Amino acid sequence: MASYDKAIESYKKTITTAASVAASLMLVRGVVNELVPYEVRDLLFSGLGYLRSNMSSHHTIIIEKKNDGLTNNHIYDSVKTYLATRINTNLQQRLRVSIMDEDDKIMISMADGDDMTDMYEGTEFKWCLICQDNSSDSSNNGYGGQQEVSYEVSFHKKHKETALKSYLPFILATAKAIKDQEKTLRIFMNEYSDTWSPIDLHHPSTFDTLAMDQKLKQSIIDDLNRFIKRKDYYKRIGKAWKRGYLLYGPPGTGKSSLIAAMANHLRFDIYDLELTEVSSNSDLRRLLVGMSNRSILVIEDIDCTIDLKQREESEGGDKSNSTEGNKGEDKVTLSGLLNFVDGLWSTTGEERIIIFTTNYKERLDPALLRPGRMDMHIHMGYCTAESFQILANNYHSIDYHVTYPEIEELIKEIMVTPAEVAEVLMRNDDTDVALHELVDLLKSKMKSADVTKTEDKDANNQLDEKQDAKDNSK
Repeated sequence: MASYDKAIESYKKTITTAASVAASLMLVRGVVNELVPYEVRDLLFSGLGYLRSNMSSHHTIIIEKKNDGLTNNHIYDSVKTYLATRINTNLQQRLRVSIMDEDDKIMISMADGDDMTDMYEGTEFKWCLICQDNSSDSSNNGYGGQQEVSYEVSFHKKHKETALKSYLPFILATAKAIKDQEKTLRIFMNEYSDTWSPIDLHHPSTFDTLAMDQKLKQSIIDDLNRFIKRKDYYKRIGKAWKRGYLLYGPPGTGKSSLIAAMANHLRFDIYDLELTEVSSNSDLRRLLVGMSNRSILVIEDIDCTIDLKQREESEGGDKSNSTEGNKGEDKVTLSGLLNFVDGLWSTTGEERIIIFTTNYKERLDPALLRPGRMDMHIHMGYCTAESFQILANNYHSIDYHVTYPEIEELIKEIMVTPAEVAEVLMRNDDTDVALHELVDLLKSKMKSADVTKTEDKDANNQLDEKQDAKDNSK
């Protein structure tokens, strides 16, 4: 009983002391607010905050939504995108849901005041979303009613270097990759000689659906993947960060589909340049400089889209006739195009792909074909057994059919484009009917080829007979 009374008495003393201390602090605070100038108080509180932060074992980084309350802070947007991929919907009791773009993609993020933990290389980072209403704050300089939103990330102070030099850059890179992957691709067409006009690109072609030899397809994928990872390499060797591809082969062999597959793989926009709409080299430069980074420039049918003047013709010749010289300046020349492909103008952008297509490679000026301009030449050939199987799987979701052996033997003997095969496979939803119609088409082509060979043989024999008759008459 005596010990109980002592405990009660000790508790009363503690309460009394605490109340006395609290009252003293309130009195001191009132005196300080009344007698000490604002600047001195601010200095004292800052010193106390500095002392408290040095004594604490944790540090905090604040990432505000707005820079100086006006412009958007891109780091904030990157953090929001990154954390949306790390949030655990089972643990978070409150979630914020928003629509990100016109495609109605939903983003799930933290609600105000909530927190979550992220692990990076074995280090724990605790995130919290802070929202403060500053409508009554006189420091808003006339922008009353605004709400300050920020992310705060806390971590042990020994990981400060990791947070600033590794973790935050990792978040920025991850968010950029996410946005690049999710963005709506666009295709730009040139209008009025020096203006680009964009529309959304929804071409479904991918490397999985592309009817092409698997080894060639993989070599293209590997080349693209290596290219986009070599920014520092291109900078170190002093070359523009670009890559050139020449796609050549008969019509209907999938050149346009390959371009779309490359764009979907890299998440690059496409700039489809129609040279016949460009009146001069200066307009061409304005168009090409107006391209964005991470894009693909496409010039289709480069051999016949425009009569590109040879360099010796455009740069040489009789210059005494000023009228003719002025006319030459008003045309797009091969030299003007090459200046952008690998001249000084090629350094006006980064991470660019340049693609020329042609049905007749032999017609191109050799200056277009050398490495550094067209780095990889890709032959788009006729349909093979392997590409036929890809098409059959694309259009009818099958891996094998009783007609496969016959079709594959016929494809080895005749020239048929992937476009022709695809057209037959699309005609009928019944797989048996579609494949038997393909067999009929291939047999028909075989007969036509045999007739052509016979006619050519007969014509050659007739020529030989005429030549023999001439020789005998002599």
